[in-house]
Amino acid sequence: MTALQVFKKACKLMGNRFELTVVSANEKWANERIDAGIQEIQRIEKLLTTFSDDSETNQVNSNAGIKPVVVSRETFDLIRRCVMISRITQGAFDITYGSIDKRLWNFDQHMTSLPDEATAKKMVRLINYRNIILNEADCTVFLREQGMRIGFGGIGKGYAAERAKLIMVQQGVESGVVNASGDLNAWGLQPDGKKWTIGIANPDSSHQVFSYLNISGLAVATSGNYEKFILIDGKKYSHTINPRTGLPVTGIKSVTIISTNAEIADAMATPVTIMGVYAGLDMINQMKDIEAIIIDDDDNLYTSKNINIT
Repeated sequence: MTALQVFKKACKLMGNRFELTVVSANEKWANERIDAGIQEIQRIEKLLTTFSDDSETNQVNSNAGIKPVVVSRETFDLIRRCVMISRITQGAFDITYGSIDKRLWNFDQHMTSLPDEATAKKMVRLINYRNIILNEADCTVFLREQGMRIGFGGIGKGYAAERAKLIMVQQGVESGVVNASGDLNAWGLQPDGKKWTIGIANPDSSHQVFSYLNISGLAVATSGNYEKFILIDGKKYSHTINPRTGLPVTGIKSVTIISTNAEIADAMATPVTIMGVYAGLDMINQMKDIEAIIIDDDDNLYTSKNINIT
């Protein structure tokens, strides 16, 4: 009998590096399953992208303040789950963040000063998940105000990872990993019978590992200011914007969420960053099947109640 092996394939999807892994004794079989996962991610990218005029997301955005748009049941259900997460996080997660004018925040090297608070506040007035009107019977989405925009940057990678896993499992993959630039899910075991070892990036040096987790049947997502930031007067400002103020979040270097579902893990990393250490952990501690690890700007480590780091 041929021994089990790990087969991997990496590619750029949804603007991010995805790596799909399958454990199998048959290379051809493994690669076919990986390709099926990749095709699923490509399908979701077409559905959710804001870079294509005919995507459902752009149809909804271009009709903001004008009329409801009929979308697929899949998009409708995803938006409904997003609204639910917005309620749970009291608006710290909000897919209408797309309404922020790109001229306000364009995290590139040309940005040398923060916008003043009044300008930032004015820019975020369109961010309000309560103005997403969902009609279950007609399967329509309506953004109440002109200029509103939705975007799935805070949940799309996790959703795609979860869907790719589902397709691969349906096709017989008993052990594998779908890694979407650090948002990942892992199931089954490695060929040696051990769980998958996942490294959490060091927020001060993303190429170094801060901690390792051994997981199976779990999803992990990390949001950190090491990924995308600007330096102004020697201070680092994260690309995570507080939807209430329009200004970057400070105080937290990274948040890692561990959950049973990649979509949830991805979606919860940003709001915990926005809410801050104590409010964020308080929320996580009240939820089932979800844990958090937080590193603040002073390198202090905080965890939710069921995590013990040795």
